[in-house]
Amino acid sequence: MDFRLKKKAYQIYLVLATLFITSLVVSNLIFQKFFSWNFFGVYTFEISVGILPYPITFLVTDLISEIYGKKKANQVVTAGIFASFFSLLIIYVSDVVPATPWSPVDDSLFTKVFGFSVIAVFSSMIAYLLAQFVDIRIYHFWKKMTDGNHLWLRNNFSTITSQFLDTFSVLFLLCSFNVIEWSLFGKLLLNGFLFKVLVALLDTPVLYVAVYYFRMVFNLEKGEEINLDS
Repeated sequence: MDFRLKKKAYQIYLVLATLFITSLVVSNLIFQKFFSWNFFGVYTFEISVGILPYPITFLVTDLISEIYGKKKANQVVTAGIFASFFSLLIIYVSDVVPATPWSPVDDSLFTKVFGFSVIAVFSSMIAYLLAQFVDIRIYHFWKKMTDGNHLWLRNNFSTITSQFLDTFSVLFLLCSFNVIEWSLFGKLLLNGFLFKVLVALLDTPVLYVAVYYFRMVFNLEKGEEINLDS
């Protein structure tokens, strides 16, 4: 690959990594708002708004795994962990600093909105570590087993499995820390997992289009990966 194409590949990798980290951090900050969504009269979801950007992280890691390889996918996951804990530190300091009497957001309101973020980020990181690394390992297992064929299989199988682990783990920890009542555990688990499965199925065409674009622009063979380190 010539220098111009490699530079472009690196720039796209940075954009994907930025999209991944932003989605991850934001999902941890907005999780306390819940909403309902009637899916064409078939099923009514009751889920946290924090779940909306989260599936993007799995789509991005699958895309990076497919095009840039397992090592680069793991690097993005590690960067996401650092960014999340750094955001946790910023929130903690901001919560401790006293508000002025004229501040539009006083201490109690700030604590109400962001006070559980420390627990949320911790819980999310434990679940996130488990889910993302499982996702990457399963993805590459099926990529090797199918000799680079059946993109839909590795995308959906890895994402659906890891999303269940993520949903179960984060809800278990949030309930254990009394952030969410245990009586809501079953309903939120079912709602969260079904929503993520739906998104995983819907994002498969997006992944196919993105992979096709990469292979066309960078002249990649089926299953071939871009090596940014050489």
